[in-house]
Amino acid sequence: MHFSRLTLASALLFATVAPAHADWLNFRGPQGSGFDSAAAKTPAELSEKTLAWKAPLPGRGLGSAIVVGGKVFVTAASGPEQQQLHVLCFAVSDGAPLWERRFWATGRTMAHSKTNVAAPTPASDGKRLYALFSSNDLICLDLDGNLVWMRALTLDYPNASNSLGLASSPIVVGDTLVAQIENDSESFAAGFDLLTGINKWKLDRPKSANWTSPTVLEKDGEAIVALQGSDGVLGLVPSTGSPVFKVEGGASTIPSSAASGDQIFIPSNGLTAMRLGESGESPEKVWNEPNERPGTASPLVIGEKVYLINNAGVLTCVDRGTGARSWRTRIEGPFSGSPVAGAGERLFIFGETGIGQIVDLSGEEGKVISRIELGETILSTPALSDGALYIRSDGHLWKFSGEW
Repeated sequence: MHFSRLTLASALLFATVAPAHADWLNFRGPQGSGFDSAAAKTPAELSEKTLAWKAPLPGRGLGSAIVVGGKVFVTAASGPEQQQLHVLCFAVSDGAPLWERRFWATGRTMAHSKTNVAAPTPASDGKRLYALFSSNDLICLDLDGNLVWMRALTLDYPNASNSLGLASSPIVVGDTLVAQIENDSESFAAGFDLLTGINKWKLDRPKSANWTSPTVLEKDGEAIVALQGSDGVLGLVPSTGSPVFKVEGGASTIPSSAASGDQIFIPSNGLTAMRLGESGESPEKVWNEPNERPGTASPLVIGEKVYLINNAGVLTCVDRGTGARSWRTRIEGPFSGSPVAGAGERLFIFGETGIGQIVDLSGEEGKVISRIELGETILSTPALSDGALYIRSDGHLWKFSGEW
């Protein structure tokens, strides 16, 4: 892998990383990492006993749920050509529907049969909701469902689509919404103003279908957004789009990178660990393990361990500092969603056939301690908030809580 060097301009202004809290604001939670250090209490069992409620959903969707201020939000798409776009809000307490807003897609709704138009997970800044659909419709609502603004991105970028659909999820970093609209034609990434939806910056990206989502690194208390694509990983200032670093040599376009502090773990040539250097220095390669290859699920970093799931359904734990394998165990797949975890040493993962599993990470080897069959296809990633787990299928949104 070759690493190119991009010097930082003087006096770069980074967005400040928000403190951890109970809300789960975007795909894979805090900083797009899949791990919430504030979630010390998580369900110890997935069963009818710990199922708090389930709520029916319209149409189809594989974007994850997010949790903001006592409300759960999901998106969906319905109709023969998936042209009806839904944003739905439920009460955390009992799953009661609070509101639903519907919009007509303005862009192309073609997608692979496995995915759909409601593939990206929405994001929030704690005050507003930002829902991006594969039709390139970007919608901002307040938490009561009132429309703040809408961008029909196809009107500005008419060729930004592909026949397989788009699935990258946006993330809010500081005062900017960052999204990757990457495809094999008019491919770009952009930062959008939270209050108006106007572009703050726009960068051309490799013309290649890409389903990865941005993640966030932290260096000296400041945030750097990492965009992963077929040409590698680009780090940039979220508010301006100014480049900070470039890791070349290619990377996967399906599982996303996982970041923790100033380190990033990239699905590239297996799994590659990088650490940010000082201002103006290229990232340092810490290790590369070509045999530790994530499948569709993105890797997960917890403390000094990194967890990955390959396409054979094998969960592997490696040492964060060296990449050395600690243990492997087989779990029931296949998986389209990614694992998540809180500080309670439990990993949560749901498979495509509707099987949910909890893996206890506290021992010398990982051990499945709970399993449930929901009987519906699940392609999404769980969300964690205030001791509860949320997972969505096409048909329902489910909440599990119970003993910790």
